[in-house]
Amino acid sequence: MGSDSDRDPDIESDSEGQVSRHHSQSSCPTEDDEDLSLHLGPKVSLKEHLEKDKDDESLRRWKEQLIGSVDVNAVEENQEPDVKILSLAIVSPGRPDILLPIPEGENPKGLWFTLKEGSHYHLKFNIKVSNDIVCGLKYTNTVWKTGIKVDSSKEMLGTFSPQADPYTQEMPEETTPAGIFSRGQYTARSKFVDDDNKCYLDINYTFDIQKDWSKQ
Repeated sequence: MGSDSDRDPDIESDSEGQVSRHHSQSSCPTEDDEDLSLHLGPKVSLKEHLEKDKDDESLRRWKEQLIGSVDVNAVEENQEPDVKILSLAIVSPGRPDILLPIPEGENPKGLWFTLKEGSHYHLKFNIKVSNDIVCGLKYTNTVWKTGIKVDSSKEMLGTFSPQADPYTQEMPEETTPAGIFSRGQYTARSKFVDDDNKCYLDINYTFDIQKDWSKQ
């Protein structure tokens, strides 16, 4: 579950369990990049940003374009951004969406979902942002089969301001592999991380690829 442009160089595309993709927007920093991280100045709260230069009409319009319409009174001062991944849906043409509520504070138990071999699908997330702007939110996903890493992907989701309604984010289309060697059970780890390397969700799960969709 990822994209070709961000694929790890040591992962080759083949017919034995490799998932193909169309594109990706950006890379996500890894633990190896920590020494290269920039040290920025002190954090300024969203409320301070909104109230600063509020009498300057051109700056006010620019800030509204940048962060959208935000109720200053609803913003918590000096609070870290809070991001909750509310749900995940697997969307495939010509069939109902597979809705997967994400357990709070734990990993899904047992087999989380089944994909049909050779099928086209994409992921859709509902994301709730509170308190402050979250910058550079990224989705990363790594997949293993029989203990061997077969896929690794990173997607830049963007920067989000707090709002009452959840955001809906749809990933690029993916295609499951086909053939006898692609079928079976996989394990995966998905993470949502921002530019400050703050992790909002780190989830491990299992899924499988079969000749047809699950009957459930």
